[in-house]
Amino acid sequence: MSGTDSQSTTLTRLRLNQAATRALRASDVRMATLIKRIGPYTPELTTDPFTALVGSIVHQQVSLSAAAAVLRRLRDACPRRRVTPPAILALDQAALRGAGVSRQKARYLHDLAAHFADRRLTPAKLRRMSDDEVIDATTRVVGIGRWTAEMLLIFCLERPDVWPVDDLGLRRALQYFMKLDELPEARDIAEVGEPWRPYRTYATWYLWRSLEALLPPAIA
Repeated sequence: MSGTDSQSTTLTRLRLNQAATRALRASDVRMATLIKRIGPYTPELTTDPFTALVGSIVHQQVSLSAAAAVLRRLRDACPRRRVTPPAILALDQAALRGAGVSRQKARYLHDLAAHFADRRLTPAKLRRMSDDEVIDATTRVVGIGRWTAEMLLIFCLERPDVWPVDDLGLRRALQYFMKLDELPEARDIAEVGEPWRPYRTYATWYLWRSLEALLPPAIA
């Protein structure tokens, strides 16, 4: 990306962030208060979809520190420490296990790498797809479910209107935000985000951040 393209992307992102926060503040006084307390929308983004999905798979059901160690060893096992589809496909089970990747996750990583290597998935294709198309395409990879696809939409593809109703952090945040006695079920919060369209991603992030003891999920 050239310097001009980078500046244009940054400007577009800034304008979208401003429009989103204005709309959210106007939609709900509680959300306006939350936005004022949290401050600017600053998610941790990963620009490359393949890298993002590799990180997501590695992070499944392990601690952040354990996942970071595995990713470090995985990079060390790849030529020039670049985790690419050909590099992952070149690593056999023994090499992946040596990096700390479980047998099951090794299968997931190989299937993901195959999808990118044969161009069933590419960064350009994913960026052209609608949100639903991204979810459909990525969940065809073994080991990737809807939640992971939604995190890709939020933290890599920067889609503005994602509402991940199955996310436990979002449900817990809504319990406090709405002063509910019990944790809401996914089916019960599907309609809660309607007033925040078309900026539900932003509402989600602010709700995640409202849980001061928890960090918002991110694809490393």
